[in-house]
Amino acid sequence: MANVYRIALAGLLLGSLGGCLGGLSGPKAPPALLRLASTSSAPVGTSATGKPADAVMVMEPETDKRLAVQRVPVQVSDVDVAYLKDAQWVERPARLFRALLAEHLRAKGGRLVLEDDQPVPATGTRLGGKLLEMGYDARTMAVTVRYDALRTSHDGQVTSKRFESVVSAGSAKPGSIGPALNKAANDVASQVAVWMGD
Repeated sequence: MANVYRIALAGLLLGSLGGCLGGLSGPKAPPALLRLASTSSAPVGTSATGKPADAVMVMEPETDKRLAVQRVPVQVSDVDVAYLKDAQWVERPARLFRALLAEHLRAKGGRLVLEDDQPVPATGTRLGGKLLEMGYDARTMAVTVRYDALRTSHDGQVTSKRFESVVSAGSAKPGSIGPALNKAANDVASQVAVWMGD
């Protein structure tokens, strides 16, 4: 009889716990979650060492509010912006782009490359800037990634350069736009990596 009471009590506890946890499931995820995958990576086992003064610190780019969310912007006209239906980034585009820049720089080898969320104070070269565009244009059916890079050397000299890549995406579907954005972002990251090596 005691076992019956224990089983009943356990059932009640699990039922009430399930009710408490039901609200934690969060909003339904969109059908498509987009990320950036680097087309240029350092080989497994590659290591880099160096003094903080010799390192390259990749900063998360600034963005306007349109790109400060996990939605994919769609330019409808010169002044109207919507967001792509049924898709979003796995995290903020600026963070994804920072990681992509860092990976392209690591792939070139020769220097220690850090990201600004790592707890290592680097006093060497800093790569910052602003991500101006990373979305789809419904009028041209193409995606654009545009980045204003800002390179600050250890001696304080500042150099800026604008980079851009436009890739045709065809239809306004996540399955077309996602790969096109990945291609354009990798193109820009590759251009920046070459520039950083100058």
